[in-house]
Amino acid sequence: MQLAEKIMAMREEALARGEEPVPEVLQGVTKHRIAEVLRALDLETTDRVDAVFALLDNEQRSWFTTLPDDVTFAEGASIAHIGCHVGILQRGKSKLDREGRDYWIKPFREIGAIEAIYLDPKSRTFVSGHPKPKSPNSAYRLDPGFVEILRSSEAEWRAKLAAWSSDDAKRERLRFRAVQAEAVRAATDTAHVDLIRACCEVYAPRFLPGYEVLYVDDADGDRVSEPERERLYGSGIEITLEDAMPDVLLWKRETDELWVIEAVTSDGEVDHHKVDQVRTFATRNGKGIGGFTTAYPTWKVAAQRQGKHKNIAPGTYIWIREDAAKHFLAESFEV
Repeated sequence: MQLAEKIMAMREEALARGEEPVPEVLQGVTKHRIAEVLRALDLETTDRVDAVFALLDNEQRSWFTTLPDDVTFAEGASIAHIGCHVGILQRGKSKLDREGRDYWIKPFREIGAIEAIYLDPKSRTFVSGHPKPKSPNSAYRLDPGFVEILRSSEAEWRAKLAAWSSDDAKRERLRFRAVQAEAVRAATDTAHVDLIRACCEVYAPRFLPGYEVLYVDDADGDRVSEPERERLYGSGIEITLEDAMPDVLLWKRETDELWVIEAVTSDGEVDHHKVDQVRTFATRNGKGIGGFTTAYPTWKVAAQRQGKHKNIAPGTYIWIREDAAKHFLAESFEV
């Protein structure tokens, strides 16, 4: 059963028992108080209020199933978890779009109100930072100081907010977290990032002459960096939150064609669905399609993935980093 289906079932079971799926107060905080605080920070939106409320939920067991039963939702939740908590558990509708992190997570990270954390599968504990881009173990939790503001009395919260949000305090929080995140990144496997880098520095120059890299999705921060935004604008491409972007997007100026690369260490091949998505994206932007490549770090990973899934779309290429001198075209025929 998918996460969204599980959460909808959880909501329906609570309603059947005559209970509210989510209490009106979590950790002594109401949505009204959250809205007041966010309004004071010029950050108030309904989605942001509900996302903060979700991250206060210390009554729900963590939705990371590998964690012990005494670990709560508030101690660390992924984008998918937060989206389901808000959209399904709180509202009884569909989960929020995961790309909404740019709107209902990023502003809080910038001021240090939300901390990026990562569930280390070996220790089964949360550590600072997002060392593996796009990992399902990437999560978020509220800064304890920010929670203290939310829990403060009507007479005290404004003064506490002013002290907490001072420039010096903000810079110190961000500096500390940046140092911790870098330490975790250095100590954690970065196979996916390394493979993406190899696609740009080894594969593309050898097999895709004339193509230039427009966009690389190798981090959990800004979805599109400022330099990438300028390159996309210069090529006549607009990315929206609805677009499911690849790991690497390339453009050939002479033919005005796009080439997509997906770097796979755990999942995410160029399958039929990805091809359809990219073709729609290209058509909307008036571009042609040059081709698609699924990149694997080793033959072993490629064999493990394709032995199980067999999901490479016909007419697309496969590149194996450890066998970098060639790439392979996947073809099919009708029986």
